Amino acid sequence: MLPVLILLALSAFINFVDRGNLSAAAPLLKAELGLSDSQLGILLAAFFWSYALFQITSGWLVDHIDVKWMLAAGFFVWSVATAATGLAGSFALLLAARLVLGVGESVVYPSYSKILARYFTEDQRGLANSIIITGFYTGPAFGLFFGGILMGRYGWRSFFLVLGLLSLIWLLPWLQGMPPDRVKHSTASSSQEETPGILEILKLRSAWGTCAALACLDYLSYFFLTWMPTYLVRGRNFSMDQMAGVMGAAYVICALVAATCGWLSDRWIAAGAAPTLVRKGFTSIGMAGAAIFVVPCVLAGPRVATVMVILVAASLGVSSSNVWAITQTLAGPRAAGRWTGIENFVGNLGGAVAPALTGFVLGRTGHYFWAFAITAVVSLLGALSWAFWIGRVEPVAWASHVRAKTGSS
Repeated sequence: MLPVLILLALSAFINFVDRGNLSAAAPLLKAELGLSDSQLGILLAAFFWSYALFQITSGWLVDHIDVKWMLAAGFFVWSVATAATGLAGSFALLLAARLVLGVGESVVYPSYSKILARYFTEDQRGLANSIIITGFYTGPAFGLFFGGILMGRYGWRSFFLVLGLLSLIWLLPWLQGMPPDRVKHSTASSSQEETPGILEILKLRSAWGTCAALACLDYLSYFFLTWMPTYLVRGRNFSMDQMAGVMGAAYVICALVAATCGWLSDRWIAAGAAPTLVRKGFTSIGMAGAAIFVVPCVLAGPRVATVMVILVAASLGVSSSNVWAITQTLAGPRAAGRWTGIENFVGNLGGAVAPALTGFVLGRTGHYFWAFAITAVVSLLGALSWAFWIGRVEPVAWASHVRAKTGSS
């Protein structure tokens, strides 16, 4: 499954380049189209609205349709939406392109969780998830560094158009290399017997805990992705090249930290440590670190602030390394797609709130401090949620599965 894992990481890389490139283009968009802070905040948040809204639907589809084709369809939709962004000439058209982008990308996490829960064991999922997460975080590193430089020199439209069309090449090795789903989706009734329903998942304390914790993590992650580049340019007077360098380095470090922590967590579990201690330890410590480092980004001098931005990114990597390993262990392959869809729906409400709320707070106060302070509080709440709300990290004994086994016997 290594070639498939590499393709998943590559799709994650493309996913986050497409998701985050509007952040790099934001200062140019604002000037060219005469956008207000509130309009810019809406554009940055619009992706997360449709992305969150379609999570439950995508999770259900991934549990009922061959995941190979679900991921391929979503990839095609979001690549076309990226290309269309480069042709948009108004706020309304940009908004529409971002909403379609969110619909396409909504299949990503449910698909990844389904594949990893089915084909990877407990002591392999930390590294496997972290390899994919490395793709996620090197995506913004590329998009913000090279994208920021290229947009600064040649404009933003050609970057979006070429990137969206070139991304479609990924579909060729994916359709050839990913094997068909080993579970048959022959009838709706058989799928319903095998797959726990939404209500059964929502009865679990750990399900609500993962949802709340991810909402806090996504608030931090999307605040960092959408507004930190603009803050460095407008709040710190960095040039586009300087912003690209800082954000590119931040995401490279984030990716390396995530991969390292994922590998360490697997080795720790393989040596006999409890998954509960290991997985929850990384997620909660990472969020606590972000809560400590994010406010100094706006209070310290330029050099120290740059270091704080890097440390926030590193903390994000520590926490992200084990997020989906927790969900995949709890849900198991039978419910991984649906649980992930529910969790990502709630979690991305935080992603949808962060850019819009930041734009609103900035418009009302004229200062970035309160936006950063809110992010610190949310990060602390996330650390507490990972540590105390989620129960033991072990497979759930699904009542629907027990009934099905009893009935068949």
